[in-house]
Amino acid sequence: MSFFKIKGAIPPMITPFSKEGSVDYEAHIHNMKLWNQEDLAGYLVLGSNSEAAYLNEDEKLELIRTTAKYAAKGRIIMVGTGLESTRETIKLTNKAAQAGAHCALLLTPSYYGDQMGDQAQLQYFTDVADESEIPILIYNVTKYTHINISPRVVGELSRHKNIIGMKDSSGNIPQLIQFKKVVDHSQFNLMVGTASAWYPALDLGVQAGVMALANCAPRECVEIQKLYDKGQRNDARELYERVFPVNHALTASYGVAGLKYACDLLGFKGGYVRKPLLELSSDNKEAIRKIIVEADLLG
Repeated sequence: MSFFKIKGAIPPMITPFSKEGSVDYEAHIHNMKLWNQEDLAGYLVLGSNSEAAYLNEDEKLELIRTTAKYAAKGRIIMVGTGLESTRETIKLTNKAAQAGAHCALLLTPSYYGDQMGDQAQLQYFTDVADESEIPILIYNVTKYTHINISPRVVGELSRHKNIIGMKDSSGNIPQLIQFKKVVDHSQFNLMVGTASAWYPALDLGVQAGVMALANCAPRECVEIQKLYDKGQRNDARELYERVFPVNHALTASYGVAGLKYACDLLGFKGGYVRKPLLELSSDNKEAIRKIIVEADLLG
C-alpha cells in the first residue's frame, strides 16, 4: 500500500474490560458508535491507552476485526503491533493487516535498552517495513519504553517507501522541531502523541494527533484543529487551554484508570482496567469529575 496522508485527531482507543477481566466487545462497539459521530480521522487499536501490553493475540485480532467492521467509512484503522522481537512484530503486523488494519504503529523495542542504539533501531524498523503488508509508523513513547529514537534515525527511516509516519508522544517540542526538519512532509506523517502538545504542534505545521483525550473529548480535539485551520487561532488556543488540565490529569496523574473513568462520565463505556492496574479511589474519581466540570465538558 502506498503513502497516504493523515490529518486530524485519532483516539488510541481504550479497551473496556468486564469486572472479571474479559474484553467487553459490546462496550467497545458502543464507544465506536459514539466516536463515529465525531469528525475523527481514524482509530488506533492496541495503543498504550488500550492496555495492549495486557492483551493476548486472540483478543488483539478480535479488537482489530471489530474496529474495522464498525468504523465509519473513510476512517483510518491504525494498529499497534510493535513487539520486542523483529520476527514476532512482522507476524503480528501481517495478521493485523488480514484483520483489517490499514497501517501499523510500532513501539521502539526497549527490553534490552542499552543495546537499542541507533543502528539497532534502524535495523528493526527497516526489517519490519521490508516484510510488512501494510505501511508502518514509528511510535516514540519515552514514558513507557525509556528509549528515545533520534532525529538522525527518523530522518533515515522516513526515506523508506513503507514507513509513512511517526507518532511522537515525548511531548518534547524542541525535539518535534528537529524531527520536522529531517523528514519529507510530502511522504511522511509526523504526528503528535499527546493533546498537551496539540496546539503547539498545529502551529508547527503538524496536521495529525493520536491522543488519549480524544477518547473522552473527541469533539474538542477535532474542534481545536478546525478552528486553527479556519484562522480562528485565538479560539483554538482558548479551547486547547480549557481542555489542557483534563489531558494533563488523565495522562500524567491518573493513567488509564482515570481516562476510563472520564469516559464513563462523558457517555462512553470505560469499563474496568485489567489487573495489575488498579481502579481509582473515590477521592481520585471526585478529583477527575471536578477537573472535567471546570473544563466545561460535563454539564
